[in-house]
Amino acid sequence: MLPVELNALQQGATMTLRLHAAADLFWFRGHFPTLPILPGVAQLDWALHYGLSRLAIGKHFRSIENIKFQQPVPPDAKLELQLSWQEDKSLLSFSYSLIYADSTEIASSGKIRLC
Repeated sequence: MLPVELNALQQGATMTLRLHAAADLFWFRGHFPTLPILPGVAQLDWALHYGLSRLAIGKHFRSIENIKFQQPVPPDAKLELQLSWQEDKSLLSFSYSLIYADSTEIASSGKIRLC
């Protein structure tokens, strides 16, 4: 289940998306019952979805090169997803930032090897 896409801007092999992680998304159910947060697997799934469908068309997942989860993503969070496709290295880099009224904060980042 994907987030609500609020905006997307693509420039060559990079893309910036504004997303809304609605509280009713499947991903929040049971993770965790008393303090729901967006699972890391959902963040990877979304990065792959947008990366493979818009930047690295025809490629497939191979491995995760590195990943950092720095801040939990709560229900109804506004996010900015930065994607960068490096074709020569077959690497899709991603970074999620939490968007607040007057600031942003890195939530997670990583690199995914494609083939």
